[in-house]
Amino acid sequence: MYQCFNLSVADKVAHIRFNRPQKRNSMVREFWDELPAAVREIDAAGDARALVLSSEGPHFTAGLDLSMFGEGAISGAGEDGAARKKQRALRFMENLERMQDSFSALERCRVPVLAAVQGGCIGGGVDLVTACDMRYAVKDAYFTIFEIKVGMTADVGTFPRIVKLLPEGVARELAYTGRPLGAEEALRLGFVNQTYESADALLEGVMAVAAEIASHPPLAVHGCKRAITYARDHSTQDGLDWISLWNASMLLPDEVQESIKARQEKRRGKFADLPPLHTKVG
Repeated sequence: MYQCFNLSVADKVAHIRFNRPQKRNSMVREFWDELPAAVREIDAAGDARALVLSSEGPHFTAGLDLSMFGEGAISGAGEDGAARKKQRALRFMENLERMQDSFSALERCRVPVLAAVQGGCIGGGVDLVTACDMRYAVKDAYFTIFEIKVGMTADVGTFPRIVKLLPEGVARELAYTGRPLGAEEALRLGFVNQTYESADALLEGVMAVAAEIASHPPLAVHGCKRAITYARDHSTQDGLDWISLWNASMLLPDEVQESIKARQEKRRGKFADLPPLHTKVG
């Protein structure tokens, strides 16, 4: 169904696996439509409780496929390449907003999104993983804001998010120099949650975390995701007010009781999935 990755759902965990290793999983034109479509598909169904992003091959992703510049997908060139400068600028902004929305879909997704990174996470890959809830990596993996190396300022989501994940001075150094941030340094700085010795160990470990998340009440996990994102972007008092309203309307005593009972009986809890999303009014 998708050209750029394989999608599967098993045991309440969805898995998007980039499948173009021969091209270092670069982000071609189709990618920007397929990724948000897949995330919406997962979210709309309501039966997945966590989402894992991983990739095949030696690298997580080489980022934006530079052939898109020649195709006019970024520059606004093409059939109307002779259009006035303001028209080209508007087309650029419209294309860029569509690309930004492809990664914002990960942040808006109701379930936690976990990125499993091996090899290079380059350019647009950093935009992508900063929109995820957590990041995990093989010990020799690295992250690089590569745009500066090709004369660009990263614009698909890295800067609004990475300054909330790394010390500002480190974020500035990475942006200005394009130097790689190794997985071990990223772990020390809190950018990644855990490192692993191999890609196989990485995927096994991340799937175990996803399974643990999936064992908890989905609505409570969704509430945590919403509350954390809201608190990140608002004042402490705003966050306190928000969570009071959320629990006043969303707290389910039956699921609290089931959680306690399941722990006492050492079994998996029986919880309702998130409701399917309606794509149309009515």
